[in-house]
Amino acid sequence: MQWEGKWELIHGIPYAMSPVPTIQHQAISHKIDVELARPLEQCGQCQALLPVDWKIDNSTTVQPDNLVVCEKPEGQYLTKAPVLIFEILSKSTATKDQNTKFRLYQEEGVKHYIIVDPSEQLAKVYQLQSGKFIKMLDATNESCDFDLGKCKIAFEFSTIWA
Repeated sequence: MQWEGKWELIHGIPYAMSPVPTIQHQAISHKIDVELARPLEQCGQCQALLPVDWKIDNSTTVQPDNLVVCEKPEGQYLTKAPVLIFEILSKSTATKDQNTKFRLYQEEGVKHYIIVDPSEQLAKVYQLQSGKFIKMLDATNESCDFDLGKCKIAFEFSTIWA
């Protein structure tokens, strides 16, 4: 919390969150947020968020690119696992997102994890089943239904690439 700049801490290992996300990264993140926020307006309990600290414990704090929580957060950061997380790959984060965060989110019980590759216009959609992420879909222009527990949403992947 005292370090300058933006950092994630995973199992005590610091990861600098730089360089700043590209315009393409931010545009995709915005489109994901819009696509998530619309159907969640009807839910009343779930909400789409942009990067916010999720403090898992004293040695692990991460900031997913896009996420959905189905409980009202208390305090200045999240302390419970989001139900759905999107991570948008970049050259500097791809290995961390596909490996380190994949395992972390699986261990922490995130129900849905989507890894978005802007260069391939491909989203790998994983769902937690019996404690393991199972790939459900390689999405380009498909629609995917997400059961968030308290509500369900249909997500149109075609909208995030344009």
